[in-house]
Amino acid sequence: MAANNSPRNPVLLVHGIYDTAAKFNAMTAHLQALGWEVHRLSLRPNDGSAPLERLAQQVADYVKETFGPRQAIDLLGFSMGGVVTRYYLQRLGGLERVQRYVSVSAPNHGTLLAFGLPRPGVWQMRPGSDFLQDLNQDCRQCLAGVQVTIIWTPFDLMILPAQSSSLGFGREVKLLVPVHGWMVRHPQTLEQVAIALSL
Repeated sequence: MAANNSPRNPVLLVHGIYDTAAKFNAMTAHLQALGWEVHRLSLRPNDGSAPLERLAQQVADYVKETFGPRQAIDLLGFSMGGVVTRYYLQRLGGLERVQRYVSVSAPNHGTLLAFGLPRPGVWQMRPGSDFLQDLNQDCRQCLAGVQVTIIWTPFDLMILPAQSSSLGFGREVKLLVPVHGWMVRHPQTLEQVAIALSL
């Protein structure tokens, strides 16, 4: 992991399917008010029509182009962005850059809703997909050197079953937030993200 000469790392936020960087407006404002340098990017395409590996490469490219080679960063992925960022961490060298990783309502073990749309990136989020099996088979070992926080809600109707967001390790925070999309702007989530980035 890269050297860290700052009391706080810059944080990169990565959105979910059909979203853009604007999804994080509330979270960005909250974290900036607390003193964080916040970055976010809009993945293209954002509709599941591209393999998730291609979106993860966009994360890798953004990190390389934006931050110095020895700058440690923190990373947060929401929903589809949670598995995209894990692919970056586990397969594209992100472990060399990232100190803290926060996963918010991500289909870490898939979602049944992914059976409803025949697009390559959506197929990869089906429970038991080759993509998720590969990512999960060495996840614990790969992320052992990263401060991992998993935030999810049991009321999630996009991640089915909701407990699919859990990885079974790291710091797990279960919030009673009623709507999937609210997980990036609900006050409870914002508070927990700030805590996770301070650990």
